Formats: sequence, structure tokens, C-alpha cells
Amino acid sequence: MSDRIPRWALAEDGDGRWHATPLDDPTGGRRLTTTDPAEAIRAAPTGTRWVWRSTQAVYPRLLAAGTRVERCHDIEDAELLLLAHEGRLGEPRSAAAAWARLTNAPVPPDPPQRAAEPGSQHSLFDPQPAPVPLDALVAVHADQVKRQGATAHPDRMRLLVASESAAFLVAAEMNRAGLPWRADVHRALLTELLGERYAGRGQPRRLAELADEVSAAFGRRVRPELAADVIKAFAEAGIKLKSTRRWEIQELEHPAVEPLIAFKKLYRIYTAHGWSWLADWVHDGRFRPEFIPGGTYTGRWVTNGGGALQIPKVIRRAVVADPGWRLVVADADQMEPRVLAAISRDPAFMEVAGRPEDLYTSISRQGFSGDRDMAKIAVLGAVYGQTSGDGLKNLAALRRRFPRAVAYVDDAAKAGEEGRLVRTWLGRTCPPPTDPEDAEELPDGYVPSYASTDARARGRFTRNFVVQGSAADWALLLLAALRRSLAEAGMRAELVFFQHDEVIVHCPEEEAPAVVAAIRAAGDLAGRITFGETPVRFPFTTAVVECYADAK
Repeated sequence: MSDRIPRWALAEDGDGRWHATPLDDPTGGRRLTTTDPAEAIRAAPTGTRWVWRSTQAVYPRLLAAGTRVERCHDIEDAELLLLAHEGRLGEPRSAAAAWARLTNAPVPPDPPQRAAEPGSQHSLFDPQPAPVPLDALVAVHADQVKRQGATAHPDRMRLLVASESAAFLVAAEMNRAGLPWRADVHRALLTELLGERYAGRGQPRRLAELADEVSAAFGRRVRPELAADVIKAFAEAGIKLKSTRRWEIQELEHPAVEPLIAFKKLYRIYTAHGWSWLADWVHDGRFRPEFIPGGTYTGRWVTNGGGALQIPKVIRRAVVADPGWRLVVADADQMEPRVLAAISRDPAFMEVAGRPEDLYTSISRQGFSGDRDMAKIAVLGAVYGQTSGDGLKNLAALRRRFPRAVAYVDDAAKAGEEGRLVRTWLGRTCPPPTDPEDAEELPDGYVPSYASTDARARGRFTRNFVVQGSAADWALLLLAALRRSLAEAGMRAELVFFQHDEVIVHCPEEEAPAVVAAIRAAGDLAGRITFGETPVRFPFTTAVVECYADAK
């Protein structure tokens, strides 16, 4: 009996019917037509890899019906990855567009990105693009398989497509589970920090008091939330500013500085996570920000609203586990330097990254006289392109000790400066040089951090891209492995939060030790699957807490 994973395709016809068929039956297979996509899932063998247009469009509907799948192939995400690899980023990536290209038909544009609506179950109600017939979906999938095989490293590209498709399953499940959030704790925090709210639309008491202190310091009414007003007020006092960023104003000798900094800090909380945010985004004890895998060029996740990846530590006090449950918060330790060791295959760097101790402490003994901070600055300077002042001296010391690691990012920077494409370890590809005026042509409105006329800026971008993007490759495998291990163990634990180096699992208290072990095992497995057998370790700092704020 073959142990090959069965594959089925699933497509909606636009008239409320779903069509499914196995892809590996040499006789052509049987077809199933139903009005309930969950019925098709139940009809297929356990462990089937489902080929469908978009996980975001299909899977929330299945989860709402109580149906979970183990594997999928997301046609539209795969198309985006393949187009980028082929140097065609910016072309429409929908299943309909892929089918049109395959048949030499006019290629329809992608629909505009939908803005998030707080508290909505978007995929159940959003207008969907024109349906792609089942036969067309099958043909597009076959073409994508062929194109994966034509890449420089087919096995890696297949792994990237499969792991990012798995990440969309994780994201949909996280969106459904939600991050536990105590609205009563949040409201108490806001009152503690900002004071009582005045009737109407006025700012809360503490902000109003600080605004009065700023105005008194300048001798006239100044609105501290308006940068132009503050800059003008300082100019009238004989102080020229380019911005009101904290680093620019905190050293100034002026009585307005202290209340202004305090106001800015609290105002950010008021506008980003205040009472309005709470009313919009937290319902039934859960925060659901709509996680989107691969939302940046490097593969890092984003959220479609809610600011979930920028939750201030003080606001994390509202993230509280359910009674009898715990939050397992795990941070990958020095992830990007360890990834650089793995992808560069620098023997000395891999040996250091495999030691059971702090990475920067180990590096500091290799040419930095035991100065951990200097070693950290040198490594991050290599990754992010700090090549002036002390950064240049530290980089030279790093290059002497780990020449292949530094050469790896130097080569990526040179390729970027010359306008060439660079790729992550698994094959995610950076965008081509693009003028800012063309930014609207890029998918989802993403704007690059460089222009074709700025070669050095592009070089800094590609230098970081190969490391940060390869770290994102590893994280995909981490999530897929963790999701699978939790399910196979029959745990009630749920993945509820992820950003590039941190994952949170919400679980019954008695499951917490097993979850900690599962996270560590998933990190090790992800390292082996992503980068092969290397000495590099991918350890985690984990905390089992009732409140997110207590994890750090």
C-alpha cells in the first residue's frame, strides 16, 4: 500500500455548489458535488492535501462547520511565490489570472485588498472573485507543480509552498480561536493610565492635564498631538526641530519636554488601544485581528487591522488566560543570527550557534574580548548593513572570525545593488528594483523600502532579506510542526498568537508542560527540515503564565 499523501481538489461554482475530485486516481477519479464543502472533506481519506483557490476564502467556512483539515495547497499563495521567483512580482496572482495565463486568455486584475472590519467573520460574507471551475483549478495546480520543479532548488520551493499553505491553515484557526482578552482589565488599565473620560469627544483627564502643562510651558495654547503645532511652538522658542520623535526632543532643555513625552506615550495608547479600539476589536473575551501569513516581502506575518503585532507591554496585562488555562509564551532566542549561521554554512559560526549558551556571549569570546554588546552590534550590523563608524570596525572583526557568514550577506547586498534578485533559503524572492511611482502596481499595496535609483538602499534591503526571509521560512515549518504535534497528541491547546520570533499557545494548565516540550521539539524539527542537518540550535525562552505581561 502506498504511503503517498492523497490529494483532492475542491472548487466552488458560484451557484452554491462545491465540486471535489481526487488528483491521483489514474482512472480520472470520481467527482463529488455538494452544497456543503464539509461533506467533501468528510468523503476524502484522512490526511488529504486539499487543493483549493484560497485558504482564506474556504477554510473559515469549514471551521465554522466544525471541520478541520490537515494539509492544503493554496493556489493563490503558491502563484504569488512562483511569480516572484520568476521575476514577475506584480502580475495578478488570483486563480482566475493563473488560469487565464495558462490558456492565453485576457488576464483579469486582482480584486482590491479588503479592509478589515472589526469583529467580522470576513471570509463568510465577503464578495468573492469569479469562481474558477474545478477542471481549471486542477490544471493550474498541475502547472504550478511543473513550475516548482523548474526552479533552481525544486525541493526547497515545494517545501516553501507547502509550509506557507500550512501557515494559512494556522492563521485561520488562530483567527477563529482568538487571543484571550479581558475587557474589564483593559478598561481598568485605561482609567489608571489615562484618567476618566469626559462626556462628549474630549480627551481623557490625564491627557488633558498634560496638554495644559505643555501649553503652559510654551505660554500659549499648543495641541501636543499635532506635530506641526509642536514644531512651530519650539521654533518660536528658538529651537529648530525636524520632527517630534522622542530621540530628537528628549535631550532638549525646555520645560515642555517632560510633559510632551508623557503625553505622546499615553496618546499613542489612547489612539491605538483605547476605549474605541476595545469596543471594535474585543468581543466575547477574544481579540481576533485577522492574521495574514506572508504579508511582507520577507515572509513575515501581518494583521489586517487591530495592531496585534504592536501591543504595548502595559496593555498586555489585559491578555489573560481563561480560568484553569495558561498562556505558553515562547520566544526564539537570537533567531536571525542562528539562521545566518545555517544558511551561510560557515563552520565556525555554526559551531558557535550550536553551543548550549547565549549566542552573543559565545561570539564575544571569538574576537570581541568578551564584550557581549559589541559582539551583538557586530552581528546585527552585518545583517542590517551598518558599515560606518564602530560598526565598520566591528564588522571587520566579525569577518575575520566568520568569513563565510559575512560574505553571504555581503554577496546578497552586492546582488541587490546590481539590481539582481536574491532568494531566501527556501526560495522566497525579493521584489525587483521598483520606482516609487510604480508602487501601486505591486500586490496588496506593498511599498518597497528602496527605489531603483538608490542602489545602496536596495543593497541594505537584500542583505537583510536573505536572513530575515530565511528566518520566516523556518518559522513556517515551526508552526506547521507545532500545529501537527498538538493535534496528534489530542490536546485542547490552541495556537492563538504569532509574530516573527514569538508564539503563544493557550492551553489547559495541565497541558502546559507538554506544550513547552512540543514547541521546543517543533523548533528543532523545523531547523532540520528547513536547513538540513547542521550543528545550529534553535532554542526558545518559554514562560507559562496567566497574563501575557508576566512573560517578559
